[in-house]
Amino acid sequence: MVLVSPRNPLNIGAAARAMANFGFDQLTVVAPYEPHWREACSAVGAEALLQNARRTESLAEAVADCTLVIGTGTLTSRKAEQKVVSLPSLAPLVEQELAHGGRIALVFGSEKHGLTRADLSWCQLLVEIPTNERQPSMNLGQAVAVCLYEVATRALPSAPGAATPVPITGQAAAPSASLDLLAGVVEETMLAAGYSPRSMQAANRHDLRLLLRRLAPNPGDARRILGLFRRVLWRLRQTHEGR
Repeated sequence: MVLVSPRNPLNIGAAARAMANFGFDQLTVVAPYEPHWREACSAVGAEALLQNARRTESLAEAVADCTLVIGTGTLTSRKAEQKVVSLPSLAPLVEQELAHGGRIALVFGSEKHGLTRADLSWCQLLVEIPTNERQPSMNLGQAVAVCLYEVATRALPSAPGAATPVPITGQAAAPSASLDLLAGVVEETMLAAGYSPRSMQAANRHDLRLLLRRLAPNPGDARRILGLFRRVLWRLRQTHEGR
């Protein structure tokens, strides 16, 4: 569970309580607005979970070891740049990733504006909770509870009545940190080749993050592509130095 820039400690506590309700215990809080969020009185029965939560300054750091990053939000005022799934369709995807040995992050944004476009560039999926169109947004703690209920009761092997998982061949995708490393080298290569003007670099960086997550290379393929671009980058630099 990853909470990005939450503003109200009570909502962080409510999210921790929901996690404890459904058997989840790994919480990361990214750049929280309030400094005393670990003392939230709303974390009833989840005080230890809140005390042991990890704090990071960036979403990239929070999801570095994850092979599937799932953002949450509404499509009311945004055009999704990644695959959108409804909440009832989430459990099979989680189940499949776990069967591959993957690690999953479920990411929630700030109460004020949700996940930004930049935040979502680290996500392979965007899950939408079906709500009434007159009130599409939900309280952060409630949204966490609804999503975790869906996953806990339909995707986890320990769920009551859950079917015995069928082993799935293949590998999980490369973790987020590997994709970020690859994106960095690809961007360096683009700069060395004069691919685009400086004014387009931020947009290219954003699009590259999304592209690599859509392609979902496995760890071996990510290493091969990285090696290829490092070789191309070395050649370009050698050529420039020889002029």
